Amino acid sequence: GTKESAFIYAVTAAGLVHAVTRSCSAGNMTECSCDTSLQGGGSPSEGWHWGGCSDHIQYGMGFSRKFIDNAVKNISVKGGGALLTMNLHNSEAGRQAIGKMMSTDCRCHGVSGSCAVKTCWKTMSSFERVGRFLKDRYENSIQVLDRSKKKVRRKEKDHRRVPISKEELIYVNKSPNYCLEDKKLGIAGTRGRECNRTSTGPGGCNLLCCGQGYNTHVVRHVERCECKFVWCCYVRCRRCESITDVHTCK
Repeated sequence: GTKESAFIYAVTAAGLVHAVTRSCSAGNMTECSCDTSLQGGGSPSEGWHWGGCSDHIQYGMGFSRKFIDNAVKNISVKGGGALLTMNLHNSEAGRQAIGKMMSTDCRCHGVSGSCAVKTCWKTMSSFERVGRFLKDRYENSIQVLDRSKKKVRRKEKDHRRVPISKEELIYVNKSPNYCLEDKKLGIAGTRGRECNRTSTGPGGCNLLCCGQGYNTHVVRHVERCECKFVWCCYVRCRRCESITDVHTCK
């Protein structure tokens, strides 16, 4: 029931919507195609109309609800109704992220490249953008009462009356310390994790080791190199040695 679980449910549901909808637009599925509901509309007076191949997001959302939500309901989870409510809510939040980030693309038509008339259609954002949006939602996720079975309510007493939108990610339990090993919870901890000493990004030792420091090992590699074919008929190689520093978390 942690916020990490919340993110996983959201990004999984969103990924399924994105993949199915893309397949519909590409003509790879017999059950669906483009969204034709918009075609014929628009604003002729302003010189544009709906056309092209709009992404059929409603089909993708419906498919995701049937595929994921039914499976979630059939899984008996420890904690009962509160976790089920949480998982269903976060799955829907992932789907809502796809819809919220839909954009409008247009193509101009006219003599000599003029834009006398435009054809416009709805398209999904890249999944990378959707992922960043959900990551932001993860970092601002809301803790709810663990007895919330139907209507979710904030755990903070002062904000309990503030409604929670469908787009927010919610969680029941606070996250454990993932830096320390806990076999009961299946947490491997950071000890022995390889890292990059010079990087300040996600692969850097400071972040991957949770600030607990790292060990440096000198590793000697021996391999065959500069191989040449000798007539006839064998391959002659040199033995090359290299020494590298490997850094692992303490």
